[in-house]
Amino acid sequence: MKIKMIKSIRWKILFVFIISILAASITVVGLILFALALGRNFKLFYDILKLLYDTIGVLPLGVLAGILFFIIYFFLLSQKTIRYLEEITQSLDLIAKGNFDVEIPIKSNNELGVLAANINLMASQIKKSIEEERNAEKKKNELVTGVSHDLRTPLTSILGYLGLIVNDQYKDEIVLRYYIDIAHTKALHLKGLIDQLFEYTRVSYGGMKVEMKKVNLVELMEQLIEDFAPSMQEKNMKCQLQVSNESIFVWIDPNLMVRVFENLISNAIRYGHKGKAIDIEIDEEKDTVVKVINYGELIESQELPYLFERFYRVEKSRSKESGGTGLGLAIAKNIVDLHNGEIKAYSSLERTVFEVRLRRNKRKLLVV
Repeated sequence: MKIKMIKSIRWKILFVFIISILAASITVVGLILFALALGRNFKLFYDILKLLYDTIGVLPLGVLAGILFFIIYFFLLSQKTIRYLEEITQSLDLIAKGNFDVEIPIKSNNELGVLAANINLMASQIKKSIEEERNAEKKKNELVTGVSHDLRTPLTSILGYLGLIVNDQYKDEIVLRYYIDIAHTKALHLKGLIDQLFEYTRVSYGGMKVEMKKVNLVELMEQLIEDFAPSMQEKNMKCQLQVSNESIFVWIDPNLMVRVFENLISNAIRYGHKGKAIDIEIDEEKDTVVKVINYGELIESQELPYLFERFYRVEKSRSKESGGTGLGLAIAKNIVDLHNGEIKAYSSLERTVFEVRLRRNKRKLLVV
């Protein structure tokens, strides 16, 4: 505490003030003694001193000289602090004009040093906020563009077939039923896309309450595998669950994490059906790791970093059959991020693995 007080700017100013007074006093006394010694040898100089003494007096003359020397000494001794203060002021002026790359050097550990550090932190935070706002705006624009593209495709098909029906451009009732079935299928696809867009915006842009609960991940995964049994039977696929323990507990929001694993399993069925098998591994390391493995086609290494971006598809076709909506993995990543976890993918000629890593024993209530 004493060290901080000594290094404080107020104590530094007081110290400079006292030193300036002492230096000025010593200078004045020294000059008086010097003038007296010099006056004994030079009559002209002695006459000037006597005139000043008779008209002004020694005390007023000494006081005026002392004030003058005090100002000079105080200015010289405080010059470093004044220059540093000017540097801070100039930097603030640049920040006020929008230059947030300015960084003030920390030259002291007193209040000016703290002020400089706080200004640097403020500029950094403002810059970060502006960048985040720009990125958010960019993402929203990209979202609007992607949504427009994805909504337009099925909507155009629906309007086209309905137009044929309205204008009686069909041969018989069989063709009519065919057109209606296509329009209905496209309408369902459109509804699914809108539902996923709604879910994505809720997860990505707030408005969602996330409540952690202690869940047995093995039981949860067993239930999911049972739910997907009909879809796997349709593709002649089998699923095997491999666990390190019969009960593996984690703190998660079960409703949200079910959405993640549903997406990974459905993707494994869609893209890995040629391999005829899905393996799900749950292991307890430092964290809890869930791997959903399929044995379908290789995902090229250049594609892997973009898998979890919205509207990204390994297959560039935007049809429902080949590429889905392109939002499932983006939603999954955002949900895992809300759990302070990590999701990634890696692929080889033999298999493709989607890995979800969850922190264990983290009980939280998150409001996003």
